[in-house]
Amino acid sequence: MPLVAARRAVRESVSGLPREFWWLWTSTLVNRLGAFVATFMALYLTLDRGYSASYAGLVASLHGLGGVISSLGGGVMADRLGRRPTLLIAQASTAVSVALLGFVQDPVAIAAVAFLVGATSNASRPAVQAMMADIVRPEDRVRAFSLNYWAINLGFAISSMGAGFIAEVSYLAGFLIEAGMTLACAIVVFLKLPESRPERTAVEKAGDDEVGLGTVVRDGRFMGVVGLSFLVALIFQQGSVGLPVAMGEAGFTPADYGLAIAVNGVLIVALQIPVTRFIEHRDPGRLLVVSSLLAGYGFGLTAFAGSIGVFALTVCVWTLAEIVNAPTQTGLVVRLSPVQGRGRYQGMYTMSWSVAALVAPLMSGVVIDRWGAEWLWGLCAVIGTAAGVGYWALMRRMPEEEATAEKPTGGPCEKPIEEPVVESIGEPVADTVVRTAADTVVRTAAEAKAPTGSV
Repeated sequence: MPLVAARRAVRESVSGLPREFWWLWTSTLVNRLGAFVATFMALYLTLDRGYSASYAGLVASLHGLGGVISSLGGGVMADRLGRRPTLLIAQASTAVSVALLGFVQDPVAIAAVAFLVGATSNASRPAVQAMMADIVRPEDRVRAFSLNYWAINLGFAISSMGAGFIAEVSYLAGFLIEAGMTLACAIVVFLKLPESRPERTAVEKAGDDEVGLGTVVRDGRFMGVVGLSFLVALIFQQGSVGLPVAMGEAGFTPADYGLAIAVNGVLIVALQIPVTRFIEHRDPGRLLVVSSLLAGYGFGLTAFAGSIGVFALTVCVWTLAEIVNAPTQTGLVVRLSPVQGRGRYQGMYTMSWSVAALVAPLMSGVVIDRWGAEWLWGLCAVIGTAAGVGYWALMRRMPEEEATAEKPTGGPCEKPIEEPVVESIGEPVADTVVRTAADTVVRTAAEAKAPTGSV
């Protein structure tokens, strides 16, 4: 009976979304399944190539810097060239640069190509989010963004495990496999996804409503969201930069950290869909306030952790915040974005996370070295509180109709809001997704209940 109920819940969660969304979802999943380079880049440079940890850190920073720059560039391309051409250019370039990274030998060349990989791989994100907003009805967007986030984490969890086995055989094979799977994503986009950028009417073209990066920067309310997003991202980044350092200083092994952080991936895969059903039609302002507080105080509780079980418990708290925050915040960005500027707005939002990925390691390193890990976790609690207050103040000033309503745009893949469901979920690929998602959720939930010694 529980299995039947779980299948019904999953079917209801994925029904009513257009076929184009599922092809985009499939492209995202395939892309994350092949995300090997980010997982073993440091090991590749230090163990296989024999470079120092400082050099590996420099290469990682250049990779991140490329992502920061391309966030805005990818957004501009998505608006000017279109979503589909941007995805094709970004994914094809990523495939070439990743393959090249496996062959270059000179340290300067490695650093340069790593920067190129970061730039090309990140350039597709604004286009993906803008296309998703184009093809999914406003009332279904939180659910669509949540399903996409679920695919990202499912793919990354599998690729992280696979990267270890592949690295033992050949690092070059890992680079080539990622290049091949990224190229497969480009092929899916080319064959299955039409352009979704809404066409502007003659009246709109005649008016002075062109959206540039200056327009985005001058949008004070949206830049407030970007700033709050940066604060929240700064907290979440500590799971991969501050937490392992703090656990190491406390005498825990890398395997202990791996066990604790694995809870994050398991919970996202198991809970993303049911939690989305719970939050889908709730007030986004309250959800963002609650998720910010959960993130801040979830990491804040780490100051009191003295065992693997308690560390895993704190991971559970901030993972719940992540599950709620990701689709809600992305949906808010879409609601605040003018239709003709979705790419640029998504690019600016993506950049907030890229900048946080650069700042977080510096912040955690300085705080832990000078004052200790307890101060880092206390600072996370303060930042989470500040973000929660910020979202509360921002959403109070937002008229309700502006936060929930959007007129139809008439784009090639977008239907008017008042029309019935765009596509049936009866397409072959969607049926497969439903069955796979249901089985995965039920199986992972059962595994999570099994005693592991850490929860």
